[in-house]
Amino acid sequence: MIDTHIHADARSGEDFREMYLSGIDTAITCSFYPYKIENESILLNHLNRILEYDTKRASEYGLDLKVALGIHPTNAIEDHDLIFSELYKWIEAKKIVAIGEIGLEDLTECEIDVFKKQLDIADETKSKVIIHTPRKNKKEVLDVILDIVPEHLNEKQAVIDHINLDIIDDVIDKDYMLGLTIQPQKLDTAETISILEEYGFDNFLLNSDMSNKPSDPLSVPKTIRELKRLGFKNRLIEKVARKNAESYFKI
Repeated sequence: MIDTHIHADARSGEDFREMYLSGIDTAITCSFYPYKIENESILLNHLNRILEYDTKRASEYGLDLKVALGIHPTNAIEDHDLIFSELYKWIEAKKIVAIGEIGLEDLTECEIDVFKKQLDIADETKSKVIIHTPRKNKKEVLDVILDIVPEHLNEKQAVIDHINLDIIDDVIDKDYMLGLTIQPQKLDTAETISILEEYGFDNFLLNSDMSNKPSDPLSVPKTIRELKRLGFKNRLIEKVARKNAESYFKI
């Protein structure tokens, strides 16, 4: 199984072991720091910590940790040239599987500017992006995201993450890959399965968004087990368990 969106820097080695023992072989960890970092060098140091330290830490417990890096909207800063320079290097060296998570939160000018620039980098380097949608004002923010992305990037290169029942109709007919986050205040297992049952399994990724927020590191395997218990076909379950992620991120 693959958990396609976690924040490994916020969690313990015991969580990694539980994930591995539950059947998760691979996870994608994304960049996010829960407090404002004004200094570019400090933010860059945090991103390097994810890339170098957390991947090693996870591997000690059996978990193959892939990395997505970028500037999360919560961490949007005016001075970002150094980080973008490093981002090009990480992409060229194939150290990251996507730019992420990026997106919008409060719709500030700085957030929007940083978001657009990262989409342009993705377009230039033919990279995938993982796009955050917030808990609050989700539809309002999503509408802005959906206006911006096609002007900068092919929709097929983007994951719109944290999709829920309120916004799925806004994106289901577009070319995005869609992330279903099984986490308190986002989706529970029953809601996730209802989406898959109604809209199919082809364009969805499952994740726990395991982070500093209340999270269940085993929410993905629990959902996969429930799909099996309910009698869904194995070929469909395998798509959201791992195949969609393997194909999309080439991992």
